[in-house]
Amino acid sequence: MATWQPDPSFYPSPRQAAKAPPEKLSYVAAFDPQRKTADSIAVVDVDPASSSYSEIVGNVTMPHTGDEFHHFGWNACSSCLCPNAPHPHVERRYLVVPGLRSSRIYILDTKPDPRKPTIAKVIEPAEIAEKTGYTRPHTIHCGPGGIYVTALGNAEGKAPGGIFVIDHESFEPLGRWEVERGPQQLAYDGWWHLGYDTMVTSEWGTPDTFENGLVPEVLLGSRYGRKLHFWDFTKRKHLQEIDFGEEHQLVFELRPAHDPTKAYGFVNCVVSLKDLSSSIWTWYRDGGKWAVKKIISIPAEPADPDQLPPVLKGFKACPPLVTDIDLSMDDRFLYVSCWGTGDLQQYDVSDPFNPKLTGKVRIGGIVARAGHPGARNGKLSGGPQMVEVSRDGRRVYFTNSLYGAIDPQFYEGGFDGWMVKLDAGPDGGIAFDPKFFVAWPKGQLPHQVRLQGGDCSSDSYCYP
Repeated sequence: MATWQPDPSFYPSPRQAAKAPPEKLSYVAAFDPQRKTADSIAVVDVDPASSSYSEIVGNVTMPHTGDEFHHFGWNACSSCLCPNAPHPHVERRYLVVPGLRSSRIYILDTKPDPRKPTIAKVIEPAEIAEKTGYTRPHTIHCGPGGIYVTALGNAEGKAPGGIFVIDHESFEPLGRWEVERGPQQLAYDGWWHLGYDTMVTSEWGTPDTFENGLVPEVLLGSRYGRKLHFWDFTKRKHLQEIDFGEEHQLVFELRPAHDPTKAYGFVNCVVSLKDLSSSIWTWYRDGGKWAVKKIISIPAEPADPDQLPPVLKGFKACPPLVTDIDLSMDDRFLYVSCWGTGDLQQYDVSDPFNPKLTGKVRIGGIVARAGHPGARNGKLSGGPQMVEVSRDGRRVYFTNSLYGAIDPQFYEGGFDGWMVKLDAGPDGGIAFDPKFFVAWPKGQLPHQVRLQGGDCSSDSYCYP
């Protein structure tokens, strides 16, 4: 839907976006791991001045079961102001919510009442497969000229996975993004450097290797994703592949610098087969090519086998399992979710090759089961997972569920869902907001968080 004036939540540069008014609501995807009840999008009050602060104040339940909500995003963002794809009159009002298991996509309208989103459209799996050749939509990014959707499987649920594009006004699936795929087969995340006309993609695996849980033989055989792919964004052609090596498995979340003049970004590797450590890597321009460098290694922690799930008993250690990262709008602080040990770590990455640990909190964790000052039930299960940073970098939100079939592999018996908030100092340091702890209703687990008006991991900019 077009407006006479540009959407007020669009900003040409990250510097201006960081000065935007604080968010008052967040939208959270929640799913039923048993697939008996329908998934939903919850609305959480994040305004400290509100009488319903830290409460779920709205909820949209889907008409189908078994969708498995995972990642989702907005239909349009600040990239609509870019001169190479000017769409300044598109509104950021629709949430694009894919079912990772069902391959169905819901379009939710957050207006006129942002606490009561409504379902505006449903894109059925058959239409997506027929028009794009893909299934298992995973990550949504609004970008220049459309909505970019990474998909983990082809029409048959096999390799190759890739990216397709949806029109950000009509929500019609337009087709496959890749023109020349090159060697790329596995998919996970996709992001870009608009200033360098480059798309970057990462890898997980085909649906048969994760929908019923991680497959030990695939993991130990180093057959999950371990590569980054670099593409010509305009020509949609594969340019370069970087293999992290057999030791490294599950190369996941891409966080490019927000400043479009900076040709670098960060990606996490969930686990090393050598020692169960997790790692953070910087990708960067090296002459006429892209290169990567490991900048952070987070070791596994020794543990009593009796405190570990069967999949880890033989290792006698609790892995950090870094499953998500997020970068503040000023490109200064990187937040790292250690879902296994329960740590949420903050690093100063002003120098992207020499990070400094500036803050850490612990909540949940396979062994630690650390509590929260606002929780009533003592020890907590799960750990920091999907993390979202406010535009001004002063607030950090995260939830505790990874994926329905994987959660019980590491947390026996499953767990209850929760969402928390951290306050971040301007020069580093993080601490729990003791008044913000959202306990999720039984039978539902929260995953992705999106902030009203946009956030650090859903916008890209054309101006520094």
